[in-house]
Amino acid sequence: MATCNGNGAAKFSSKLQVEAIQTVIPMKITDPRLSRRISVSEKFCSGDLQRRFHMVLYYNKASETDSGWIVAGWFKESLGMAIVESPLFGGRLRKLEDNNDLELVSNDSGVRLVEANVEINMADFIDLKNKENIETEFVFWEDIHETSPQFSPLFYVQVTNFKCGGYSIGISCSLFLADPFVMTNFLKNWSKIHNKLISQIDAPKIPAFYTPNLRKVGFLPTISTSLTTRNQTTQTQIFKIPKTPLNLNNNFLKNYAAKCIGEIEEKIGKKLSSKFTLFVKESTNSENVIKVETCNKEEIIKEECGLLSKNGGLISISWDDLGGDKVSFNEGNKAVNMSCWIINAENQDLVMITPSLDEDSSQLNIIITVTN
Repeated sequence: MATCNGNGAAKFSSKLQVEAIQTVIPMKITDPRLSRRISVSEKFCSGDLQRRFHMVLYYNKASETDSGWIVAGWFKESLGMAIVESPLFGGRLRKLEDNNDLELVSNDSGVRLVEANVEINMADFIDLKNKENIETEFVFWEDIHETSPQFSPLFYVQVTNFKCGGYSIGISCSLFLADPFVMTNFLKNWSKIHNKLISQIDAPKIPAFYTPNLRKVGFLPTISTSLTTRNQTTQTQIFKIPKTPLNLNNNFLKNYAAKCIGEIEEKIGKKLSSKFTLFVKESTNSENVIKVETCNKEEIIKEECGLLSKNGGLISISWDDLGGDKVSFNEGNKAVNMSCWIINAENQDLVMITPSLDEDSSQLNIIITVTN
């Protein structure tokens, strides 16, 4: 997408109005609590806390009774059920006392649900040529507090109602919480739970948390989304690589990263910054750990060993391969459009290496995001 001009963004922003803000907590207490350790280097900067993944799914009005208000009303229950199965999504980050590391804990603090209204037809918006920065209005994010991260949500859902009756579902999540593959998998499971809930014979047509019936006359919530959400544009390339016991070694991972960096630099015609952030998500039998370090591009291993030359074939995939089209919160009503992007910290490029969701898979994912 091309970058829109500031005047167009300001004009559009004035048309979007937030109508409600809620917190969705798990339907039952998480016991025992789960945790994930985040190992950071001494060069870890506070800006790394703001790295996140955004996704916007657009849906047409499926029937006379369908609307974003109805969908969001049911989210209060269905999302609460989904978090029970994935408790970390309702959790928070906290700093560890013994070192600089962080920990993600499933403390049931919950997810933020934002409902908004915009005076434009969805089809007209999708057809806009220069909408990249404007589209960030559909994904709310409030920066994680640097000194007290335990008070900051890591996951936001924004439902925006268009003038025509269509609606969008915007997702924002910290990369410490979920990479794009994990988040999409969560959304697919959540949508199944949601559709099962509303298909129940005795379910009322109007949910209990139906905003048009609950909002007070003259009262509108005031929130301000992060400026980095609005102002930063990035390009992301995703690769899949063979997974072997040897390439789980840190040097092998950097070797693969170097090869992927070369691929994306050639494709986009732009060099990565001399320093970039390397996220490596490791899964062992006992725990999940994320390691974060700042790397100098010139220092990473560039000599391809025999194993890499033999099994180093890179498979390049796109955002469409995430399977966002399978996320439907009204049975049979598939998304008519999808947008995905990653926000970098302090304009430092990102290389993220994660295992495949399938434990039997023989592949790793390498996600490289370059700030324009």
